[in-house]
Amino acid sequence: MHNTGHVEFSDRRKAAAAAKTASVQAYRAARTASAPQREANLRERAAVAKAREIRRVQREHAKLEERVRLDTESAAREAQKAALEAVELDARAKANAAEEAAQKAKRDLRYASRKARSN
Repeated sequence: MHNTGHVEFSDRRKAAAAAKTASVQAYRAARTASAPQREANLRERAAVAKAREIRRVQREHAKLEERVRLDTESAAREAQKAALEAVELDARAKANAAEEAAQKAKRDLRYASRKARSN
């Protein structure tokens, strides 16, 4: 149904202003009423963020410890490998020297027997 009374523009402006004022007051009242809950939510979020940061730091620390452990093991393996190679190289050098000495002894023996036959 249509409004049968004649409503002036100023009446509509007053009604809009009153509605806006009521809306602002309702907003302020709701905000004031929810302030303790909002603060509790903010504290909870801060606690969760702090716990998340602590876990991230712990993960980084664990990764760093693992990396150090792996590097230490790798260095130990490399040192062991280098020592083994040095021992093998020394053994090869001694074997070559022994083989050369045996060949020289054979050659000297052949030379001595040839010398003995020609005399």
